[in-house]
Parts: sequence; C-alpha cells; structure tokens
Amino acid sequence: MRTGGEDEDSGQRCSTSGDVDPTNRQIDRLLARLGQLHDAEPLFASGQQVPRAGVLLAIPALVQTGVFAVADEVYGTIGPAFYGLRTTMLALLLMALLRIRRPEELRKHRPSEMGRLMGLDRTPEVKTLRRKLDRLARQGKAEAFGKKLARRRVAQRGKMMGFLYVEGHIRVYHGCRRISSAYVTRMRSALPATTDYWVNDRKGDPVFVVTAEINAGMVTMLPVVLREVRDLIGKRRVMVVFDRGGWSPKLFKEMIESGFDILTYRKGKWRQIARSRFETQTKRIEGRKI
Repeated sequence: MRTGGEDEDSGQRCSTSGDVDPTNRQIDRLLARLGQLHDAEPLFASGQQVPRAGVLLAIPALVQTGVFAVADEVYGTIGPAFYGLRTTMLALLLMALLRIRRPEELRKHRPSEMGRLMGLDRTPEVKTLRRKLDRLARQGKAEAFGKKLARRRVAQRGKMMGFLYVEGHIRVYHGCRRISSAYVTRMRSALPATTDYWVNDRKGDPVFVVTAEINAGMVTMLPVVLREVRDLIGKRRVMVVFDRGGWSPKLFKEMIESGFDILTYRKGKWRQIARSRFETQTKRIEGRKI
C-alpha cells in the first residue's frame, strides 16, 4: 500500500487509500493521525438521487484552471492530515459553486451528503476548515498564489487579453476586525466592507483580483490594476473596459500614453439622435450574413 508520493504528470502529492468502503475511512484517518497520510484519496460509491451531484460536472474545468497544481506549488502541504491541501481547496471551491458563503453555513448541510461529493465519508467540520484556512493565511502567500494562477491563465488564453474588463464589487465583511465602511447597494446601507476590483478577460472569465485599501475608488485603483496587467501580459496594447466610476480625463491621458485603449461612458443627459445619423452595416459572422 502506497501512502505517499508524487504524481509525475502534475507534480502533486498523491496517496492510495487503505480503505475499500467509501462510507468508512477509518484506516485513512488512522494513517493521517500517525503522520503517514498527507491527503485522503477520493473514493466514490454508486448511488441514486445524490443531492447536488451536478456540481461534479465542474471538477474537470476546475482542474484545467490549474488551481490545484498552483496551490500545491505555492503552499506545499498542510499535512499530515486526512483533510489535506487538495481536499481543503476542493471543499472551498465546491462551497462557492453551491453558494455556501462561509464555513459556518456548512452546519445547514448533512456532512455525509456533502462528503459524497468530495469522495469522502464526510466533509470537514467548521472548526477543522477554519483551522486549515488559518494555517494557509499565516503563510502569507495569497498574493503569490493569485499571481501564479493569473500567469498560468494568461499563458493558456493569451488571445483573450486584448480586451480586459475591470469592475469593482463590494464585499461585506463579517469578521470581528474594525474596517472601513462602504455603501452596499443591494442592502441600501453603509456596512463594514471591502472593495474588490476584478479583471476579466474577453469571455468575462476572471484573470485576477485586487482588493482596494480603504475602499479606494475606480480612479485611484485603475493605475494599480493596470500595473499588474502590464506585468502579466507585457507590452501589447490592450482595450480596458470599465464603468463611469473611472471617468477622469487626466487618468485617460495617462492610460493612453501607457499603451492602453479605453472604453467607458459618462453619466449625463440623453437626447434623441436623428435616424439620419445611422447607417446600416452588413457583416458575415459564423457563416451567416448579419
């Protein structure tokens, strides 16, 4: 029985389970306690009407993004443990896909049902998942993880980087620290929150995210974001698309001089435009005349 090693193709640590019953992982848990197991291997059993099983369709896409390989490269191991790095990352990703926003919300779901989706007998408890997150956070490698993942995405999808969409999102803070407040539109109230600026590619898929200090606005954060963009994609010219929050003629001049094109808008009064100002254009798209 092999309990530790390295996958030659992905470079990730792998293990072979000592259990045969997917609903009873006592041997693997014992090996983890003895320091002989760094991550439990997923085991699946046949079944019918498995709740939320459709989320498994996303697993191949998640693997293709490189999130597990990059996590292994940056963080290494958090074991010996039954719930190792790969399993912890998978739990967090499945939570996001299932709209489970915080570890505490796992209490609303049966551990055995959620565990079946991961190929385990049960999901980690809230305190276990919190402990894993704390261990990862103490390493202070979140920025390095994000950059490596972004570089991998640019290498895979470089053609998608001709257009980049920048948008800010308010994320409500639920912790016990004292942080600045921001206006949360959906709640119509000012609450402790942070502002995340997401950079998406031509298909709208995320490339990287930057968290603003003291909830800085779009005009302040665009130069920061664009420095990251330039570091990732080199000197190629890019069209940057953003909303009216980034309106600033001074900033536009700096962006254009730095090799960026701009697509945005400005809120103002609207007036009827004469039909004579428009022309009909014809183009062939995917074999059809439009």
